[in-house]
Amino acid sequence: MWTELIQEVRVAQMGVQILFGFLLTVVFTPTYAKLSDTDQTIYLVTVVLGACATGALIGPVSLHRLVSGRRIKAHAVRWASRLTLLGLLLLLATTSCSLLLILRVATHDGFVPYLVTGVVGWYLLCWFGLPMWARHRHTTR
Repeated sequence: MWTELIQEVRVAQMGVQILFGFLLTVVFTPTYAKLSDTDQTIYLVTVVLGACATGALIGPVSLHRLVSGRRIKAHAVRWASRLTLLGLLLLLATTSCSLLLILRVATHDGFVPYLVTGVVGWYLLCWFGLPMWARHRHTTR
């Protein structure tokens, strides 16, 4: 289970690190100063969420390194799994806030919250709904 978990974390880490890297550069652009207070707040929340997601998704690697050889693999896998799930939830929040900010700046239209809600629903379906349905469908019988 440990090997599979680490492979899953690698995929999620790549996404969150690329997103977080781009987020870190925004504050240094001339456009940042022109953002409304609301958009700057959304940006700051997004950066903090991205930092937290990065920490949670790198956590399993650090956990493995620090407890390797201590004969607590079952516990380590459980904690790493929890950190990964937390990281995915934080990545969901980071991606959603990023999309909200980008669409607010790009369109200034009232449909933005509905569009973001639709995308969040899609993420929830892909990342949690389908896996939970498959888990229930194929393991409860």
